[in-house]
Amino acid sequence: MIPVYRPSIGARERQYVAEAIDSTWISSRGAFLDRFEREFPAYVGADLGVAAANGTVALHLAFAALGVGPGDEVIVPTLTYVASVNAIAYTGATPVFVDSEPEHGNLDPELVERAITPRTKAIEVVHLYGHPAEMAPILDIAERHRLAVVEDAAEAHGAEYKGRKVGSLGTVGLFSFFGNKIVTTGEGGMLVTSDHELAERARHLRGQGVSPTKTYWHDVVGFNYRMTNVAAAIGCAQLERIDDTLAAKRTVADWYSRHLDGVDGVTLLAEAPWASSVYWMNCILVAAGVRDQLMAYLAAEGVETRPFFYPAHTLPMYAMGHSFPVAERLAASGINLPSHPTLGEDEVTSISASIRSFFRSRRR
Repeated sequence: MIPVYRPSIGARERQYVAEAIDSTWISSRGAFLDRFEREFPAYVGADLGVAAANGTVALHLAFAALGVGPGDEVIVPTLTYVASVNAIAYTGATPVFVDSEPEHGNLDPELVERAITPRTKAIEVVHLYGHPAEMAPILDIAERHRLAVVEDAAEAHGAEYKGRKVGSLGTVGLFSFFGNKIVTTGEGGMLVTSDHELAERARHLRGQGVSPTKTYWHDVVGFNYRMTNVAAAIGCAQLERIDDTLAAKRTVADWYSRHLDGVDGVTLLAEAPWASSVYWMNCILVAAGVRDQLMAYLAAEGVETRPFFYPAHTLPMYAMGHSFPVAERLAASGINLPSHPTLGEDEVTSISASIRSFFRSRRR
């Protein structure tokens, strides 16, 4: 089976983990944790980083540090992984869903302003499947309405919008380091920002709300959201070779583009001229009625695929009776193909040949 994703772990990761273990600093303090919190935000163009146990809790920390809570609303795209929405709900605030633009599946800037009410506290932007959202109009709307912009860049390490890396464009950015992400720590996440007060509040909340000046004194209800030094050791090694990883993933995307060119019934999601996608997932669109059949056919050929995320408004806990037609269409027709950076051209050729074969068989 060719998996959808497989992490690339090398000798440097093993070396750094061994060093972390030998140091005996294996919990939430240590040299690798300090280093990762310096180097990752610097890579994406932010001043500060607050490492966390995973991407979801990093996102929750961001909303908590922004003071989002009951009675507030946060605008969020409905086509996203459920964690983007759950982190809003954790605060007691209400997620307000917005439809996608059709080219890349990201938050449609033209619909954002219509969703703003006096209760709106923030706009959450998701850089879906590694392609940047169109940030300029969203940032303009947020500035005019004095709203925070929260960038969920969990899938977009190194992606660029008009030459600037995502995660550093809004008020605060969040990244996931799960095993299938471009930079992995196994489980992990990070909040990045250039707002020093916001970073301090997030750091305070992350560690059970303990006072920085008085031992075992807790002055707020906080969380246990800390990353371990061992996990950070893996992250430091991963970050050292992120440019090679991104180059390999772009090569994989180029192979798919070449081998699937001209296949009737298949559309690849294009890269915008103002964007540099990191192709976390290589995505194709097919007719909704054949999507599951194609996935079953590829599985029988030894190829793992995944459907696009279910729009959040279709999930039972967030169902609201409204329709978001673009998100629904994309979700019903989208497929994630194998996208890991160690994929070989022979594997991409084989996957593409299977897709061609499937559509040829339907025309007979």
